[in-house]
Amino acid sequence: MSSSQPQANVKQSSHPLSTRHITTTGGDFDTAYPVEVKKYLRTYGLTPPAVESYETQAKRCLKLLELKPTAIGKFQYLTHLRATNVHLFYRLLSENIKELTPLIYTPTVGEACQKWSEIYTQPEGMYLSFSDKGNLYSILSNWPHNVEITVITDGSRILGLGDLGINGMGIPVGKLALYTACAGIRPDATLPLTLDLGTSNKALIEDPLYMGSRRDKVTPEEEKEFLDELMAALTERWPGIVIQFEDFKNPFPSLERYKDTYTCFNDDIQGTGAVILAGFIKAVKLSGVPVKDHRAVFLGAGSAGVGVAKQLVEFFVKEGLTEDEARRKFWLVDSRGLVTNDRGDKLADHKVYFSRDDNNGKQIQSLPRLIDFVKPTILMGLSTIGGAFTPDIIKQMATLNDRPVIFPLSNPSSKSECTFEEAVKYTDGKALFASGSPFPDVEHNGVNLTPGQGNNMYVFPGIGLGAILCKSVSVTQEMIYASAVALSTALNEEEQKRDWLYPDIRRIREVSVTVTRGVIRAAQKDGVDRELNIRSLSDEELDAYIRDRMYDPSAEKGKLQDEISQLTQHLNGNGLNGVANGVANGVKSAVAGAAAHL
Repeated sequence: MSSSQPQANVKQSSHPLSTRHITTTGGDFDTAYPVEVKKYLRTYGLTPPAVESYETQAKRCLKLLELKPTAIGKFQYLTHLRATNVHLFYRLLSENIKELTPLIYTPTVGEACQKWSEIYTQPEGMYLSFSDKGNLYSILSNWPHNVEITVITDGSRILGLGDLGINGMGIPVGKLALYTACAGIRPDATLPLTLDLGTSNKALIEDPLYMGSRRDKVTPEEEKEFLDELMAALTERWPGIVIQFEDFKNPFPSLERYKDTYTCFNDDIQGTGAVILAGFIKAVKLSGVPVKDHRAVFLGAGSAGVGVAKQLVEFFVKEGLTEDEARRKFWLVDSRGLVTNDRGDKLADHKVYFSRDDNNGKQIQSLPRLIDFVKPTILMGLSTIGGAFTPDIIKQMATLNDRPVIFPLSNPSSKSECTFEEAVKYTDGKALFASGSPFPDVEHNGVNLTPGQGNNMYVFPGIGLGAILCKSVSVTQEMIYASAVALSTALNEEEQKRDWLYPDIRRIREVSVTVTRGVIRAAQKDGVDRELNIRSLSDEELDAYIRDRMYDPSAEKGKLQDEISQLTQHLNGNGLNGVANGVANGVKSAVAGAAAHL
């Protein structure tokens, strides 16, 4: 063999380190990590050599998003990013919360749920089927992380889209992403959970790609027995877990059954009610109408509508009205018209509280006629009937009120009762407006007007984080109410000057601190908190306590560098041989390699 040819290095031909399966789901392959971190994680050489700034990473991600021509394509890209680089995903989301939230949650999540079985690529949570009954605890034990909060759906009422079965998983996944982005609950402490209890959607059962059980929906009694086992299993597996129910067709029975036994709440009922209450408190002040003189017409008498109305009843009571006086401020309309005692049909239990007995025998089916009859100051929509607030109805409200309160709250935007542009146009810019879905700004008489969005993400992250941090044994109604009051105080001077009903969503993490503090204080007042050492903190100290415990996706790199530094100091101070028995060869090599670059 020619001496000019390279020789094999037989001394280095062995591979003492154990083989490593390359998985990209833990965030270890972040291109922002410096060399020492890559060596410590044993990912050195598995990513391009550049050590990138967070700004460069974000720029690439946003450019990739631009290349996706459809909202569902953008949703899928962001799903992939969350799975492969969780810290980068949350950095991107936190810094672009207003722009990206519609892509990971409403309205895009609605389309994602409709197509869930078509676009499924990887596990993002857990599915528990009715056939698993009796074994739920052992199945939950397969989840590898400690869980602080879970969002549960049975997929039976996804947004305004109906029963989507296990395709509803997009809702808990998206909701928990917002818990992390908005309130800093660590992503690995969250569990998206979908209950596969059958479906009434025949098209799904017949769809060859549908990934759920091909059976009819279980009975209410069967679901109750299943939930009894599930709630016990969740709290046995993770004591102290906060449980949020989402998009159940009939959410009232489970909330009533479990609210005093477990740390749970229902965002459709309580979160929606709280966020609308916060906007309502601001709108009442801006309307110039005394609290006692307000009257509200609700188009939609489902669980969300009744939940909102009950929260507003509590507001009127706290403002000095009796409960009966407060209840009579509301006229609810369902598919058969005004909800009355003498309508001739059997009312669902949750509608009875607001059923009218002062309609003088009139059965009013027409919304314009009802507005003429009631002369409301407030018009709210939770009907999922897109365009139900017609130009004539909006003009009617503007004729009756100097500043009409118009809240079209149905999601997604295609189901909204009217748009912001329509509310501005047909009230000549006078409407105090909040919607459930996002709408663009509108220019009116040379002034740029920004719509309020009664988005539950203003309150549910703070409710969840507050319950976690104070170790609440239940989520009381006072805690829910406190979240609304806290949100109504969270607007800064500029936002108040512009008559906004809600804070800028880009300040959501700071807003969540305020909401979390309000929730914790209410829990302390109700005596349901177990973290007793924070009771004596001042509000400023409690805010600092909350911020310190919020996950910061920009801090992970620094934490790893600190860990390497501490290990290096230990090795240098004690000698490598002195700790050889306590450190596995692979870790020792990685730390030693990283130390060389510090």
